[in-house]
Amino acid sequence: MPADPARDGLPCMLMRGGTSKGAYFLADDVPTDAVERDLLMLRVMGSPDPTQIDGIGGAHPLTSKVAIVSPSREPDVDIDYLFLQVVVDEPVVSDRQTCGNLLAGVGPFALERGIIPATEPTTSVRIRLVNTGDVATASFTVTDGRPDYDGDARIDGVPGTACPIELTLAGSGPLLPTGHPSDTLAGHGVTLVDNGMPVVLMDAAEFGVTGDESPAELEADTSLHAQIESVRRAAGELFGLGDVTDQTVPKMFLLAPPRHGGAIGTRAFIPHRVHTAIGVLMAASVAAGIRIPGAVGADLAHLTDDHDTVLEHPSGAFTARVEVGQDVDGVWRATSSSLRTARKLFDGRVFARPRL
Repeated sequence: MPADPARDGLPCMLMRGGTSKGAYFLADDVPTDAVERDLLMLRVMGSPDPTQIDGIGGAHPLTSKVAIVSPSREPDVDIDYLFLQVVVDEPVVSDRQTCGNLLAGVGPFALERGIIPATEPTTSVRIRLVNTGDVATASFTVTDGRPDYDGDARIDGVPGTACPIELTLAGSGPLLPTGHPSDTLAGHGVTLVDNGMPVVLMDAAEFGVTGDESPAELEADTSLHAQIESVRRAAGELFGLGDVTDQTVPKMFLLAPPRHGGAIGTRAFIPHRVHTAIGVLMAASVAAGIRIPGAVGADLAHLTDDHDTVLEHPSGAFTARVEVGQDVDGVWRATSSSLRTARKLFDGRVFARPRL
């Protein structure tokens, strides 16, 4: 790492991963001390400031993200991926969650930086999600030793098309942290699910909304937000996360019957803004949860016999492939896969703000 990242800059690649955007770094290029690292990321992204005008953040949680990548020392794993959520308007950096959208860019970034070998026509890489301990496999097309970013794959929430990236994840823990298909929190029936991302499933009708509102409409409803936040804080304890007041997990989902031919309608509080689409691992958790009898949303969902679950969201739909079942002890578990895209936006040096 350079002695003065404000004066000398540090190597950085900005990438769109799925429906998010973030700064990608090699671990060797950032401080090893977590406090120093987080202070640097605030300076890089331009936080705390609602516009992030003096950094490369995009003034929204979906565009204020960081991926830190390194070769892995774990057996049968190629690289480690640490995700950091940089809060836009507060001096906070959280590592309490991971991000499946930025995960889509991790394999191509690792190849670009030369820490994994290229295999043509397809490179597959095993990635340890440091935040959660889960392991994912990413497969993407390679030509002349470089990732292909151009292609015909389309995902809702992103204009145009790009090269497909296949992501597969086997969750390391039980789907239901409480062991129950449903619980009652703050007077509301909910289901707590973790299939790579801790989420809370809620019936939109129980909160007096249709589940078809725009993100802006939901964000403007202060009474609704207060109710959901009460549920979220209670859920944090049951997830084993402790006091989540200042955390970005769990994610909160209002579910409704599908209106456009999918399996379920979703609106995600992440947790204070409403997602304009849906995150990869959020989708995996929701898709798994609504396949469990008695879970919130199971009676609202229109499910087929196959494993594909089409989740409707504000900007279209997301197809999550999940396999859900009970082990010999009756514990619900799942594996999931999805198709994402990613694109390199710039590669160079980023110059951090001199001070917060």
